[in-house]
Order: sequence, then structure tokens, then C-alpha cells
Amino acid sequence: MRRADRLFQIIQILRRSHRPTTADAIALELETSKRSVYRDIATLIGQRVPIRGEAGVGYVLDGGFDLPPLMLTQDEIEAAVLGAQWVAGRGDPALARAALDLVAKIGASVPERLRPFVLDSATMATPSHRAVADAIDMGAVRAAIHGGRKVQLSYRDEQGRASERVIWPVAVGYYDTVRLIAAWCELRQDFRHFRTDRVADAAFLDERYPERPQALRAKWRRTLATTRRIRP
Repeated sequence: MRRADRLFQIIQILRRSHRPTTADAIALELETSKRSVYRDIATLIGQRVPIRGEAGVGYVLDGGFDLPPLMLTQDEIEAAVLGAQWVAGRGDPALARAALDLVAKIGASVPERLRPFVLDSATMATPSHRAVADAIDMGAVRAAIHGGRKVQLSYRDEQGRASERVIWPVAVGYYDTVRLIAAWCELRQDFRHFRTDRVADAAFLDERYPERPQALRAKWRRTLATTRRIRP
């Protein structure tokens, strides 16, 4: 690995970590020596990259630092293209269009030598031919999630039983054949997951739910980690 690439990767390693990262851990990931890592850290600090820490304790990258846009490695480009292909084949129409636009923007923005990794990638996500259609406007669902607004559903469960629900949506799960809305359900007073193809009718309300979307989403994740169950 060229030294310039190694310096870039050290920044990436520190950026994705939420706690101090030791020179040993960096050296192991980059397959280099700890001495080289110490030299590279010193070089980055000399170039005014805001790295704090010391040998034997670990290093952190201060918030607010960022690299110029689209300084991507070959693997990062292929990962982005593969993810965009998956979304294009399985996402709702708005996200599918956005995924194709993303690939086009990456192809137009990266250096010429990296363009083949966008236009002729060695990886490919095949489209899903078994996906069921959404019976609700997914763009409006995502807007309700971001805005912390309630949604009223007429819903049928897997036995075909109808119910009326007011939900506080927190996330959308995209699977190979179906999509689920994760939400706090006022009727059940608990988190529930609603298949988008089983929605008979939906009304997007102006009323905000009382918690911040991020806080409610964190509660849902904790509940999901504890129960490991997805219940409609």
C-alpha cells in the first residue's frame, strides 16, 4: 500500500470508531508495522489533521474534520455501486431512482482511473423478481419518519383481520420481497412492524408524536435487540 493511501486509510479508521483506536489495531488492519503507524500519525498531525491521543492509549479524530468529497478507494466505490444496485432492485420507486442517480454521480465525479469500477463493476446485485408492491406511499412514510409525524393506517394482518391503527413510524426495513414499517403502535402500546403490502389505506397526519424520532428509534432498537421478534 502506498503511504498516501495508508494515511487516508488511517483517517478512515479513526473516523468510523467511536472510541480511541490503538496503533496495534491500526497496524493490524493495514498490515503494516506499529512503528509505521506512529510515523504516519505524526505526519497527519503535522498536516493539521485533528488527531488526539498518544502511543499506548489510542487515537481519536476530532469531530468536524472531513476529507474532500468522493475521495473513494476502489473497494469503497464497488461497495457503493453494489449497495445502489441492491436498492435499485428492491427499493420503492423514489429510492430506486435515487440509487441510479447516485451511481451516475459517482461515475461522473471520481477520477478517470477509477471510473471502470463504477461502469464495469466486478460485483453485481441481481434484481428481486418476487417483490410485492407497496400499498402506501413510501416517500410520504420516510417524510413522516424524518418529521416525527403520526400516520393512521387501515391494516390487515396475515390472517386478513382488519384493524385501525395510529402509528409513530421510526424506520423502514427493506427485504428481498417485502418492506416493513417499524413503528410505535398506539393501539398496542408497543412497537410493531407493518408490511407495506398489507396497508388498506393510510392518512399522513400533521400531528407530531411526543418523542424525537432519534430517541424513539433508539428505544425500538433496544426492544428489537432484546426480543428478536418482529410482530405485526
